[in-house]
Amino acid sequence: MNGLVLLGVTLVAGTLLGLVLRRRDGRWRAAKAKARRGRASRVDFGEPLGERATLVQFSTAFCAPCRATRRVLGEVAGMVPGVRHIEIDAESRLDLVRTFDVLRTPTTLILDSSGNIVKRASGLPRKADVIAALGLAVLPNVDTTSQHADGK
Repeated sequence: MNGLVLLGVTLVAGTLLGLVLRRRDGRWRAAKAKARRGRASRVDFGEPLGERATLVQFSTAFCAPCRATRRVLGEVAGMVPGVRHIEIDAESRLDLVRTFDVLRTPTTLILDSSGNIVKRASGLPRKADVIAALGLAVLPNVDTTSQHADGK
């Protein structure tokens, strides 16, 4: 009887953990303060940052969602002038993985033109979510909370 109770508790806990992780997958969050104090540069990535914003993707060779993330970020970077997509191999750049607190792949950082980390996401992001989060980096002074539903 105790074994069945333990099995039931384990299944419930595993299901809840899976649902939480699924809900967080691809969601944009504010960057952690300790992640390099919010700044990145050409020295970090070995490539110049975008004029308006940069999409930095940490990926690995065996990561299936990384290929889809590469495609989504490449399309968005191609749509928005001045935005650049940089892909970092997490296995060969462990220094950057530690610096930016990357725990899983794909992890995407959105940087503004100064190299400040505006948003970050782990997992496969949706294209519409990338575009919306990119708006914070490209247009940092826009206040979207002050508009009423009727546009006044």
